Amino acid sequence: MPFLGDCAIRHMGAVLDRFETTLYPAMAARHTDMPVVPEGARSSTMNVNSIHGGQAEAAPGSDALPSHCVPDSCRIVVDRRFLVEESLDGVRAEMVALLDGLRADRPKFDYALRELNHVLPSMTDRDAPIARTVAGAIADVLGKPASFVASPGSYDQKHIDRIGTLKNCVAYGPGILELAHKPDEYVGVDDMMDSAKVMALSLARLLLPQQG
Repeated sequence: MPFLGDCAIRHMGAVLDRFETTLYPAMAARHTDMPVVPEGARSSTMNVNSIHGGQAEAAPGSDALPSHCVPDSCRIVVDRRFLVEESLDGVRAEMVALLDGLRADRPKFDYALRELNHVLPSMTDRDAPIARTVAGAIADVLGKPASFVASPGSYDQKHIDRIGTLKNCVAYGPGILELAHKPDEYVGVDDMMDSAKVMALSLARLLLPQQG
């Protein structure tokens, strides 16, 4: 007997296809003017973190046969990284427009969209005391001027900025951003020692200016 139900996973396949043919190309064409590092993060990006639908997988070692079911729901979790030039409302509207288009095109397709969390960009003025002090310490320790860059990551400074309302906050430390969260991520010993010197000198100049 043929399957007569309406498979939600097939509908989700159409969502993913629309991502590939419409949303991803549109995001790749957008570029920020901010000095974001790594350079590959200067475009809008989105990752599909997970997909859930249908029968649960059998436990390891189980010899039970799968049941014959037509999934009535399917859910994905996406992580959308947007640029400072984009607005949160615009990002939401773009996703809603894509899903509304599918609802108009596909019989029986429907969706619900729920935002789990969002983080807005945060940036300290490069002439703020903390930025000038750390830049000066970098120049003294490393013998070269500091580079002011923007990171695409979500740092704890967002909490200090918005919840603690302490605006003068910078992210500084050793490491290579291109390797962040990868299996071969590492920090060089010399880089770690230089960074410790920079942070110590910065603290001395900020907290003990007469001795800095």
